[in-house]
Amino acid sequence: MRREIPLIITISVGFLAILSFFSPPFEPLGEDFTLFFDIIAVFAFFLGGGNLMRVHIDKLIKRKKDWGFSIVTLVGFLVMLVAGLGKIGAESITSDITREGLFSTLYYNVHLPLGSTMYALLAFFVASASYRAFRAKNREATVLLIAAFIILLGSTPIGQMLTNWMPEGMSILEIPNLAVWIMSSPNLAGQRAIMIGIGLGVVSMSLRLILGIERTYLGKDSG
Repeated sequence: MRREIPLIITISVGFLAILSFFSPPFEPLGEDFTLFFDIIAVFAFFLGGGNLMRVHIDKLIKRKKDWGFSIVTLVGFLVMLVAGLGKIGAESITSDITREGLFSTLYYNVHLPLGSTMYALLAFFVASASYRAFRAKNREATVLLIAAFIILLGSTPIGQMLTNWMPEGMSILEIPNLAVWIMSSPNLAGQRAIMIGIGLGVVSMSLRLILGIERTYLGKDSG
């Protein structure tokens, strides 16, 4: 029964979710499912926080590689947790911690600057990856290189200067306009194809879960 009950719950909820979406009499069920999801998500936050502490405390005890970073992680996690739950520095218990108190101070003066720094450092990795990806090794890579070059050039004043001499009837060949066309036509077509593929994959996996074919979420012995 340890595996049959989760299967029954999954199949029942799956069919009810489909009914709530396609059948008007069952629409209120969709709202209930949203509420249940929020409740489950709260427990997921607790499990995530507990697992974070367990992993890093174990790393500290066993002095694994880079265990010093675990100290920083745990201290940061606990300080933000206490500052948020205790609303330290806030005027009252009902105050918005995103606008006042220690939590907002640490978030806007420590977390956001660190995030911006990490994002800025990614530029070097993006440049390195672009150099490897855009080398014209074959026909497809050559097309990618030309398209990327046009888009990058079209975003700069130089791109406008190089082709602003073209007559009005050939304005589509101006580099900025060509960059816009690449982004709005071939690129958008590729994005839609990818989204369609993702949608089909989601539908396929959902059907496997609802029909009880996919059972990996039950554990190792779920075959």
